[in-house]
Amino acid sequence: MTWMMLAVLSAVFLGLYDVAKKVSVQENAVLPVLFACSASGLVLLAPMALTSLFAPTFAARHGFALQSLPLAAHGLVFAKAMLVTLSWVLTYFALKHLPLSLASPIRASAPMFTLFGATLFFAERPSLRQWLGIAIILCAYWIFSLIGRTEGIRFQKNPWVWSLFAGTLVGALSGLYDKHLLQSAKLPPLTMQFWFTAYNTVIQALIVRFLWWPRRANTTPFRFKPAIVAVAALLILADALYFRCLSMEGAMVGIVSTLRRTNVVLSFAVGALVFGEKNRGKKAFALAGILAGIFLIV
Repeated sequence: MTWMMLAVLSAVFLGLYDVAKKVSVQENAVLPVLFACSASGLVLLAPMALTSLFAPTFAARHGFALQSLPLAAHGLVFAKAMLVTLSWVLTYFALKHLPLSLASPIRASAPMFTLFGATLFFAERPSLRQWLGIAIILCAYWIFSLIGRTEGIRFQKNPWVWSLFAGTLVGALSGLYDKHLLQSAKLPPLTMQFWFTAYNTVIQALIVRFLWWPRRANTTPFRFKPAIVAVAALLILADALYFRCLSMEGAMVGIVSTLRRTNVVLSFAVGALVFGEKNRGKKAFALAGILAGIFLIV
């Protein structure tokens, strides 16, 4: 299977993941939901780790053996977990308070932030076509801001919109870092995914302990939902395909990032229908602008 096909399959699971995430945080405490999702993911990956430990030959024969990592590599994966946890905290809170049909297109613009990061950190210079793509995305944001006003959401003053933008920016930085981990540092994809999930769980457990429990447990209670397990399973599938894709020779992070962000079409459509959100036609028009801008950037 080609790396492009893997990226498209990852996008499908990512779109369903967005919907499950929205269901998980509705009328629920965000921080323990975040921890429960990562912990559920770790439980789902545990059989692979145990088999690699106690039956390494069997695991290797079936292609899911985990490899040992040096201490420096663990430090690299831990740094990724810190980045992703920060992005998730920002986006989960935003997703709880914003319509999915508004939040998903903003999240889909991550390739624009990736381009800004490449310009800032790697001295890359966007072409005229890429600047045109950025301009179209910014125009689409303006349209979304006008639509948001009709729903009582003012982009300039709404903290959850800014939280979503910040989470998307951090997520874009994480995408640049993924390329370094998988292509430069040559970390094995499955091994990286397991330790990334484990470190995520530990970091988020500490966040829950010090920022939610016990002070906020009564005012913002946590309810376990089956959607939380679905979030974990869908993310594992999406990330497994994504890490495998990026580790393949010739895979380009800009193309992969863009193909993965087509998940917004699925999450937008399901979210608009399932949650009965307003102004679907107008939002679809603005969404088309963001997708057009993304493809111009790539």
